[in-house]
Amino acid sequence: MMNVIVNRVAEFLKRFPPFSFLEKEDLYAVAQQVEIQYIEKGDTLFAQGEPARPHFFVLKEGIIHLTEKSSKGEEIREICDEGDVFGVLALLGKRPYLLNSRVVQNSLIYAVPVSVFEKILEKNSRVALFFAAGFAAGQVVVRQDLSQGQRARGEFRKSTKDHSLLIFADQSEFKISEEVLSCSPETSIQTAAQLMAAAQVSSIIICDQNQFPLGILTDKDLRTRVLAKGISPDQPVSLVMTTPVVTRKKEDDFSTIYLTMIRNRLHHLVLTEDGSTQSPVNGLISDHDVFLSMGNSPAVLIHALMNTREVSEMRKIRDRAEQMLRYYLENEVSMDFVSSVMTEINDVIISQALMIAKEELRNQFPEMETIKFCFLSMGSEGREEQLLRTDLDNAIIYQDVPAGLAEKSREYFLMLGEQVIEILLACGFDPCPAKIMANNPDWIQPVSIWKNYFSEWILRPTPEALLKSSIFFDFRPVAGDSALAEELTLHIYQEIRKKKAFLSFMGTTALQTPPPLGFFKDFIVEKSGEHKDRFDLKARAMMPLTDLARLLVLSHEVVGINNTFKRFEKLAELEPSQSELFLQAGKAYEILMRMRALEGIEKGNNGRYLDPKSLGKIQRQLLKNTFSPISELQELIQIRFQLDYFRR
Repeated sequence: MMNVIVNRVAEFLKRFPPFSFLEKEDLYAVAQQVEIQYIEKGDTLFAQGEPARPHFFVLKEGIIHLTEKSSKGEEIREICDEGDVFGVLALLGKRPYLLNSRVVQNSLIYAVPVSVFEKILEKNSRVALFFAAGFAAGQVVVRQDLSQGQRARGEFRKSTKDHSLLIFADQSEFKISEEVLSCSPETSIQTAAQLMAAAQVSSIIICDQNQFPLGILTDKDLRTRVLAKGISPDQPVSLVMTTPVVTRKKEDDFSTIYLTMIRNRLHHLVLTEDGSTQSPVNGLISDHDVFLSMGNSPAVLIHALMNTREVSEMRKIRDRAEQMLRYYLENEVSMDFVSSVMTEINDVIISQALMIAKEELRNQFPEMETIKFCFLSMGSEGREEQLLRTDLDNAIIYQDVPAGLAEKSREYFLMLGEQVIEILLACGFDPCPAKIMANNPDWIQPVSIWKNYFSEWILRPTPEALLKSSIFFDFRPVAGDSALAEELTLHIYQEIRKKKAFLSFMGTTALQTPPPLGFFKDFIVEKSGEHKDRFDLKARAMMPLTDLARLLVLSHEVVGINNTFKRFEKLAELEPSQSELFLQAGKAYEILMRMRALEGIEKGNNGRYLDPKSLGKIQRQLLKNTFSPISELQELIQIRFQLDYFRR
């Protein structure tokens, strides 16, 4: 009979983390020592402030509330149901209990001896990570370290056998050429070409006497700059080399090296001792080396996009990018890298669409060739966060033109915007429901009108103006003359300085969304409509963080950082006393971005609405852990911007 009971306990435990991470012998060793306890409705298993018992607990049947005494009375912090692990302070430091356990329904619990489990905790890293990441119910800490949760999710996921998109391998797994061919700037072009041919390489680095890089000459340069232009091969190589060179350290992580190549459209990246041009060359990596290491890659996709004007082909490439995205997300590739890569792909599509549209309109509008303009992305794409092809938010800003060209300019840029949007929709992006797109005449304006828009929103912050601010203040130049966007940014900060109260009005908007957990500390879900009983990831969790980050960055007059988690990283630098909070908020946002994108890929939609019941225990707890920075940030801005006064 004893063996039957032990087997039943083991069968139950292995269904739930962290017991699902145990080897069979350890699982049965724990099951043999478990004490089975029955507790009745109304009882208290342990009370706040009591010394920790020599057991922690797993709920087999019933419902237990974990509550905390506060100035408002006794508040529910967590509701435990089947398989939840709780009362773990006995295991983690043997501290007094921080919560009460109230038995709401007759319950059966398994009490696991700490003395047995401590040994497992020492030798099983996955079990240790489960507790370090705060996945036990009611595991109260001052502030949860979400980086542990990120790491845990990667450790606990089911491994995939698809390695075709592996691009963030250890640096030792991709090739760096350490024997770098070099020459002096006085070397003749012919001699440099002969050296390249003898070494069977496609590039040569031009260095000074200290081996500091001055420039680079490639096979392509020899074709386009020497042969095509009839330059004498006796001329010095300095005449045709590419200079200055872009450099990185050989010790930089692969994602940094790779993104540098993608962003600068480099076929070769020079590596130096300190990563600058003022230190000796010690390595070289080519796109060929990258392709051999990676197989399918963002660089391949970007290269393909830049070499096609066929919209149907652009659509196919963007579809492939989504397959790549799924692999990145499932394999816990850093969100910084993922969002940078997907932003670059989206930006190339926009740039190609603009080139196609400009070519189409060139003969009809020859006078527009010299008019400066800039295509702006806003919303999630403006923040470099549009992983999926969700709805578009964009606009066009162009230079003020003489009165005689005003009508022609309006007509041209409207037609340009319409054609670009048509191409983006054909590539699978969704239209903006509010029509904030570059095919709407309201959002295709000269710089003076754009300045008037922002002045009006800042000086008269009506609810509609504040709603527009949440979209338009995240604008980012994608293609065209970025100086126009910089001029607009400068104007915005000048206007905010005139009316500091605008930030307080923005703060009231940031407080309109309550923390995402309800009275019983479960997810606040939609009460009706097509998304009934689903959790709105965007409105309930992501938007509060984007609003709070935007407000704080504007208050510091930070320019050029739109991405939400990068904004929080910058805020951590600017406010060391709040750095921990800001860094955790940034990590929370990264987790939410990943969850939404994975949900969207899985369900074939925008991933906004999530069914909490579909989540495993670890995913549910990880999602809940992302909410704590929201409450703390809302409290911070309420005090900082005196929002009690503005909400009266």
